[in-house]
Amino acid sequence: MKLTQKASHTNLSSVAARALAFALSVSLSAIVALLGFSIDLSGQMPAALADNYEKATLFDRDLSDKDLTDSNFTLATLRKCDLHGANLTGVRLFRTKLMEVDLQGADLRYATLDSALLSKSNLNNANLEGAFAYHTRFEGTTIEGADFTDVLLRDDALQTLCSIASGTNPETGRDTRETLLCDYL
Repeated sequence: MKLTQKASHTNLSSVAARALAFALSVSLSAIVALLGFSIDLSGQMPAALADNYEKATLFDRDLSDKDLTDSNFTLATLRKCDLHGANLTGVRLFRTKLMEVDLQGADLRYATLDSALLSKSNLNNANLEGAFAYHTRFEGTTIEGADFTDVLLRDDALQTLCSIASGTNPETGRDTRETLLCDYL
């Protein structure tokens, strides 16, 4: 009888250990999925996670041609930074101060620029299609060739931009004045 109890206890411990291992495996898989990590068995590196510059102060930083897709710059201050040609698709620039920042040719499609300040910055040839920029202020910013297709702007910002709008975006082929709907004001 003692032998049967011992064997039964061993089987129960083995079942409990396997159940615990399974639960840990499922839990780790869920955590990995939630954090956005991926395992690529093809030998290629997985896509990098978005950068977080929230509340950061960046001065004279070279981020040109960098892929910053979905990065977060909320409440950050950027002064004299070079972001020309950067991929800023879906980036969060909520209440960000961009002073003397070079965004020439940058991809800002679907970015959140609400309540941002662009002061003496360069948006020439940038693509802002679908960006949210309703409370954005543009002070001394150049926009030659910028594409503002489907960007919702306040009337005062729209008037400011239309007064300086010129050029055609080299990537999209769209006229800046047309994308701002300047002729319909």
